[in-house]
Formats: sequence, C-alpha cells, structure tokens
Amino acid sequence: MSTGTGLETLVDRFFYFPGFGMFVTAEHVEQIETISIITNDGRNIVGVLKGFDQATNIILDESHERVYSTKEGVQQLVLGLYIIRGDNISIVGELDEELDASLDLSKLRAHPLKPVIH
Repeated sequence: MSTGTGLETLVDRFFYFPGFGMFVTAEHVEQIETISIITNDGRNIVGVLKGFDQATNIILDESHERVYSTKEGVQQLVLGLYIIRGDNISIVGELDEELDASLDLSKLRAHPLKPVIH
C-alpha cells in the first residue's frame, strides 16, 4: 500500500503499452486473447498473447503468419510459440475471434504489405 499521493498506486494499475498506443490496465491485458501484429517488414502474425515487457517484446502462443497474395488465398504458416522483438513491431491490435472465424481466408486476395518506413 502506498503512503504517497496515490500516484504510485495509479502507476501500478495502469501502464503504457506502445503497441496499443494507449494506457491499458493489467486486467484488460489479461482479458485479451488473440492479437494481430504487423511487423516492420510487413508480416502479419496472429496468435494468443502470453506476455510482453516494457520494450514491447511480445510472446505469442498458437501463432501463425498470414501470407497474402493477389493470385491465391491467404496462406497460414504455423509458428507455434513465438517471440517478436519490440523494435520490429509496427502495429498491435486485438483480434475479434468471432469475426475472424467467419472469414473465408482461402478466398481472400490482397497485395502483401510493404515494409514500414519510419
């Protein structure tokens, strides 16, 4: 228990998660199941969030990479337990599992993403 102004308690409950671009609570992060990550080199990796640190290094389980093409449907390459370095992450987003399950990825066509330039 903090004896200060209460700011320490507030900081303990809220922390900045750069990938989400906002402050989130630890309780909110625990509720997040599946996330989608766009890396600086344009890869799309989807998996179950298992952990992260202050440098936005992320640990995913049951992960796969989605490879987009204009000629054929989305390929999903199984990665399993996977760690992504924070300095290689452009975007992190929570994935709506119900909506994602309703997509027929075999019929989805798209240009692959180009590398992100900062």
